[in-house]
Formats: sequence, structure tokens, C-alpha cells
Amino acid sequence: MNIGLVRRGFSRTGGAESYIKRLGRALVDAGHNATLYSTKDWPRGEWPYGSLVHMTGSTPFQFAKAVQSARQPDETLYSLDRLLQCDCYRAGDGVHKLWLKRRVAHEAGWRNLFRFLNRKHAELLQLETNLFQKGGAGHVIANSRMIQREIIATFGYPEQKITVIYNGLPENQFAQKTDSRAELRQRWSLDPRDFTLLFAGSGWERKGLKYLIEAIEGISAPDVKLLVAGKGKKKSFRSGKARFLGPVAEMQSLLPAADLFVLPTVYDPFSNACLEALSYGLPVITTMANGFSEIIINGVHGAVIDRADNVIALREAIESWQDPVRRETARKLSIELARRYTMKNNVDQTLRVLEALRP
Repeated sequence: MNIGLVRRGFSRTGGAESYIKRLGRALVDAGHNATLYSTKDWPRGEWPYGSLVHMTGSTPFQFAKAVQSARQPDETLYSLDRLLQCDCYRAGDGVHKLWLKRRVAHEAGWRNLFRFLNRKHAELLQLETNLFQKGGAGHVIANSRMIQREIIATFGYPEQKITVIYNGLPENQFAQKTDSRAELRQRWSLDPRDFTLLFAGSGWERKGLKYLIEAIEGISAPDVKLLVAGKGKKKSFRSGKARFLGPVAEMQSLLPAADLFVLPTVYDPFSNACLEALSYGLPVITTMANGFSEIIINGVHGAVIDRADNVIALREAIESWQDPVRRETARKLSIELARRYTMKNNVDQTLRVLEALRP
């Protein structure tokens, strides 16, 4: 098969970029021809699996039109970005229409007005409607059943044309960890008595950091500490119990030092950060608006609350995991669960979907 892969933009630390490179390698190993369509910022040295076609177009719609013109007639097109037309679309970013709607309840009114006037959002909505409602996408891969349901309910897209394939972690994520927990906690200046919560990621408003801070401010225990990893507007999120670490390159040293991973997200199709925390044995507290919540058992691998702004439920969920014996019991179960979700499994399932689309 001749398979065209589409990813607009490039980041050396991006999860989508890592995923599409692994898929490219798998396609070549299986005897297929792989072509990547991307923007000029994708380095040629980062794509050794076939042709790299640099597209013009500074907006989502311009990029989509450029890909439409450049694709080959005999090519199966698999896109991670919204296009005018493709054989298979991976809805890894969820449903943009519903995300914009959910944001209204969590942001100031002036921001919503500004977003309404933003050309980028208008183009993404137009492309999304074209894919799901006007036959632009021949097949869809959703990374959670939550996203599958949203696509069906919002656009009437046929259920039989959607395959759910959960995200996966690289196999080396499960390698033996050498440093002891005590050493790592000392490295991060954590007292042995601290009950340490970890929040990681960018887009702090979307990921519900303000609700997490409200929740920990209501916990009377003096040994509760929150570590915030990632880039954001620190001055908007203040707490005497929180320590802002900035971007952390070596999460493998931070995750084992924590006791609990908390992500009260407003909307997340499937949080890789939660899956990574699970692989280190951390119980995860998140919301039903996170597709990741589908793979864990509430009370066994962590806790799932109904919505990000339910601060009381969030605080109670955190307090319920203060018992170190309970956390230790969850550790092994969490690691075992995470091992089911590997990048290899994800790529193998994706490859089967693409091969089934063969003309």
C-alpha cells in the first residue's frame, strides 16, 4: 500500500510526532510505502521512513487544501489533523465543537468572545463538520469511547465507521526503575511525611489546575504538597501548598517520588500523562471528561469524579488516598493495567485498520 500520513507542525517532545514516527517505521517494516505530509518545520532528518512533503499554508484550512492537492490518487491517506478529505482520520484532539462549548463555563466571557472571532477556530469547526458530517472521513479512529460517542451524537457519523484504539506508551516505559523512592524524594526536596500530589501538563486552565488548588486549600492536613510540572501562567495559580517546577525533562525521576497523580481536566480525549503516571504505580484522580477514565476502576486505580469544578468531590477523592497502605495496594494493580496499553499495540491495531481500507 501507498500510505500518506498527515501531521501539521512539529515538536521534538510532541506525543503525536512520536506516535507518527513509530507508525511510519511499522508501515515500512510491513512492506508499505509511507509518505509524510507536514509543514516546513518538520526536519527531514526526523522522517527516515519514506518521502517527506513540506506543505504550504499558514492556517488549518490552507494546509488542508494543500494536502488535498498534493496527495496521490492511489494513496490511502491517514491524518492526525482535520482535513477536507481523508481515508482515515485519527480524532486524537477530540471534538473541537464540544471543547469550545465546554470552555464557556470555565473562562471569562471576554475570552469566549475573542475565541468566537478567532479565524483558526472557525476553520477547525468547518473542517470538522466536513469530515464528520459531509463524508470527508472514510473512517475514524477515536482514542476513547467518549470521543466515539461525541462524534456520533454531534454529527451523526456512522458508528460502524469508528474504531476505538486507546493510546499507548513506548515499551521502554516499563523498564526496571533503578533509583529508590527515598532517593528520588530527597532529590525533589520532599519530606518523608509529605503526602505529595503531582499535576503535569500544559494548558493549565483546560486541565483544571485552579480546581485542584481550591481542593487542596480545603484539606486541613499540613503535610499535603502539590508539585506542578509544566509551563503556565504561575501568577494566576497561587497556593502555599503548591510548588511550581516549570517544564520537567526527566519525569521518570519525578513520578516515582509522588504519591498521587491528579488531573481534574475539563476536557481530554485521552491523557497520556495519566497513563504514564499509572505505569509508575501512581493512583490517578481525574474526571469523566477524560477518555483515560474509561480504562481504570474507580477506587482501585484511583478515582473518577463527575466534573472538573466539583471541588468538594475532588477534595474528598484526594483525602481518600492519604492512606499509604491503600496506595501501595494500588501500585501493583496500576502497573499491571498500564502494561496493557503499549505503543506497539496501538500501532498494530492502527495498521490493521489501514490495511482493511485497502481498495
